Amino acid sequence: MRPLSLSLLICLVSVSFVQAAEIDALLEQVKAVGPKGQGNLVAQQAVLKLSQGDREALLPILHASNDANPLAMNWLRGAFEAIADDTLKSGGELPQHDLEEFVLDTDNAPRVRRLAYEWLAKVDESAPDRIIPTMLNDPSEELRRDAVARLIEAAQGAVAEGNQSVAHTNWKQALEGAVDEDQVNTIVEGLKEQGEEVDLVDHFGMLMSWKLIGPFDNKDMKGFDVAYPPEQEIDFSAKYEGQLGEVEWKSYQSEKQDGEFDIGELVANHKGSVTYATTTFESDREQDVEFRISTQNAWKLWLNGELLFAREEYHRGMFFDQYRVRGTLKPGENVLLLKVLQNEQEQDWAQDYKFKFRVTDFSGRAIHPADDRRASR
Repeated sequence: MRPLSLSLLICLVSVSFVQAAEIDALLEQVKAVGPKGQGNLVAQQAVLKLSQGDREALLPILHASNDANPLAMNWLRGAFEAIADDTLKSGGELPQHDLEEFVLDTDNAPRVRRLAYEWLAKVDESAPDRIIPTMLNDPSEELRRDAVARLIEAAQGAVAEGNQSVAHTNWKQALEGAVDEDQVNTIVEGLKEQGEEVDLVDHFGMLMSWKLIGPFDNKDMKGFDVAYPPEQEIDFSAKYEGQLGEVEWKSYQSEKQDGEFDIGELVANHKGSVTYATTTFESDREQDVEFRISTQNAWKLWLNGELLFAREEYHRGMFFDQYRVRGTLKPGENVLLLKVLQNEQEQDWAQDYKFKFRVTDFSGRAIHPADDRRASR
């Protein structure tokens, strides 16, 4: 059944002004909504009641949003914005001090901190100048991006004024916090004009050294669900029967400046084939990370023998940080196994057999191996 809009619910449901004692119960009802619509009507009615509340409900809504699922988060955001908007329209004030404290507390979820910041900035013109410059290393991608953008603007302004020293300082500071490809490219160009090169492989934390084995058979795209031997064991001394004869593990190193690992160039573009790539990643502690992958090919990813993600799609294009897969690194050595599949299409645009792979925190900042193999590249 199609969900009712909030405005329609307001017309259909009679609600009383929400009392402080009701807020927690209403928030739990919203957060209980399931991914397939379980509890949807109850959640809609709870959101409607919350939306009739006053500014006292704003902070509880924000805190409840921290661990809400995406659907519940959308409902809670709607209630927050309805209350905030009604408060301002009626001549009231938002709790600016509380909102700022929420924004500055990095234990809160990035997307929720961003919501609080946007409303704080609406009522406090000084907030962006006060807050954003402190966000260069913030775990929120959006807040960090704003901080980097300010430094880029300052660097460009200094260049226009002929102050290369100030420009250089701002470019370098911006690079420290930049995780988005477009911003990094702007910074790299700015530094290049000043005679300084940036190692993008190092900055983004691209993994460039892999052991490969293949090709195995993917004729008629039948290899995606076939568990070839590397999925059962990673034995570098073993040899297996492959698509074109006996295959064994071999080490390869990419030298691409953009971090690309090109199987077709380093080995061969075997059409209708499967290639496995593996590497180890040393972690100094247990930590939650994102594996950020770009590829035009079908692929599967395992971490320490556990399948994390699989996507059977060919030649849909390739762009930076195309896929983000979350996983948990254990202390010490972690084994990554990537299965990359090429189909049999002969068009020019279907010949790429490559990937980019990096390990980051949730905001996109590169995490380098604890054994720091960057120096050996």
